[in-house]
Amino acid sequence: MKKGIRNTAVLFTVTWLSILLLACGNQATTPAAGADDSKAATETTETQPSTEETNEGETRVFKDWTGHEVEVPVTPKRVIYHGEVTGDLLALGVVPVGILRQDGTVYDDQVAQAEDVGFPISVEKALALNPDLIIFSNSDEAQYDQISKVAPTVTFDSFGSIEDRMRILGDLLNKKQEAEDWITAHQKATEEMWTQLHENGLKEGETASVFTMYPGNRLFVMAGAGLPQLLYGKDGLKPTAEIQKVLDEDMGFVEISTEKLSEFAGDRIFILDPVTDDAKQSTKELLDSSIWKNLPAVKEGKVYRFDIVKASSDALSREWLLQELPKQMIQ
Repeated sequence: MKKGIRNTAVLFTVTWLSILLLACGNQATTPAAGADDSKAATETTETQPSTEETNEGETRVFKDWTGHEVEVPVTPKRVIYHGEVTGDLLALGVVPVGILRQDGTVYDDQVAQAEDVGFPISVEKALALNPDLIIFSNSDEAQYDQISKVAPTVTFDSFGSIEDRMRILGDLLNKKQEAEDWITAHQKATEEMWTQLHENGLKEGETASVFTMYPGNRLFVMAGAGLPQLLYGKDGLKPTAEIQKVLDEDMGFVEISTEKLSEFAGDRIFILDPVTDDAKQSTKELLDSSIWKNLPAVKEGKVYRFDIVKASSDALSREWLLQELPKQMIQ
């Protein structure tokens, strides 16, 4: 996704796909930020204290995703996270005081007391929470300028790999060891899951596609965002040739017509069930169509359905998916 203003205002609605669009914005049509930007997100200056890092009042300078150099607390106590991977912070033991709320996540109970700071983020709500750090998963400089007056604010690329995200947050939140421990455990659990699936019928080289309906009867193929990040990982399923083209262009998703379904459909198909009633109706109509019923994966019963909110890309949702994938795929 490009560093710069994301096209969020028009794209945001109540569906979780909209949250993906919020975070990704122009990613559907433009290249992602380069590797240099990702590296910049982990850089800090030499002002980090060498004494006990948990001392209250200690600060350091952190260089964020979009290049701001921000003086932040060494150990933030009151964090607002505005983005779609709140589960990353929770996995590190940090419960934000303010979030961009989306009901129906696997971690709803853990953020029950967190304030919904809204979309766009409400400066008034943020100010009332008295945060000492705001993490902003967006590159909109106009919004950044407003909220950075409330508290130290850093931008964060929520569409980076889960390992990169956890390490960046581990650094930012003074949870480096917790981040490494989580990554190690997650990699082990992922390897064990794929081994289990391969022992139960999954063949090497099988392809997969992830589809979801958006309000307005719009069909999307997910590629570099959400569930595919897990599916297309090491030892996992492969993208189809058409989806690989989307990935090669650094796009998180692409809208297609139903007539192109067969070109994108893999050996196994994953459906992300939407939130809104009109998108649910569109999904039903798609699954009742002759185009859908004639897909090889459909005929072979290799179709799997997940709630789009639960099947997200954050750390806690990923832990949930590692348990749920085998339940559906092993018959």
